[in-house]
Amino acid sequence: MADEAARRAVAELPLLRAAAGPRDREGWAGRLKEEYRALIQYVENNKRADNDWFRLESNAEGTRWFGKCWYVHELLKYEFAIEFDIPVTYPGTAPEIAIPELDGKTAKMYR
Repeated sequence: MADEAARRAVAELPLLRAAAGPRDREGWAGRLKEEYRALIQYVENNKRADNDWFRLESNAEGTRWFGKCWYVHELLKYEFAIEFDIPVTYPGTAPEIAIPELDGKTAKMYR
């Protein structure tokens, strides 16, 4: 179960109504606009709460995403490259997020 803070954060985001994926060219453009709106709102909410922790951008088709994420621990900032591809069966299949710099460093690191 998600905690109350996560529920509030999700409740502040616009709903994604289009069920299209990259295979559906016409529907995908609408879904991608919804995804961008939700992502922009999430970033704005994080900045207001002083919880900014990532930057993302995508290719022109919106199928490959890349950027940076970071974590501050004991006044040290750890920054990592992040990347993922949107599967052709999206939104039925979740993307696998990868942090290439951490691959193989620990058994607990998952894609």
